[in-house]
Amino acid sequence: MTTYNKPLPQPNADDEFFWRGCKKHKFLFQKCLDCGLIRWPPSFLCPQCWSGNTTIIEASGKGKVYTYAVYHLAYHEGFKSDLPYVTAIIELEEGPHFLSNITECNPGDVKCDMPVEIVWDDITAEFSLPKFKPVRVTT
Repeated sequence: MTTYNKPLPQPNADDEFFWRGCKKHKFLFQKCLDCGLIRWPPSFLCPQCWSGNTTIIEASGKGKVYTYAVYHLAYHEGFKSDLPYVTAIIELEEGPHFLSNITECNPGDVKCDMPVEIVWDDITAEFSLPKFKPVRVTT
């Protein structure tokens, strides 16, 4: 593992479970036990029904590109060598929208509704980042 020179996640009481799961390559989300909403970002109350009755579920890591942006300018020195790169909102099969990067794909080939699946970027001994790659369709 090389030195990581980009901003690192700053876990808090609401999302610490998420980052611990990522380190184990588990994509974890909160699910409301009263209304069934699977939510992101995590919080102590369900934004749909205001219940505090929650469980943790593991998501499939599959979804589709909802929207995206291709960055040609680095707004942080650490991202300069990645240019151009894609940041996308992924609509997960389970419902939540999740902001991440699209990898293993030419930025010009990214399209809305493109099926994607999770890949893990083990950036430090403490953190693994969930990123997404296109689903390769075989015929």
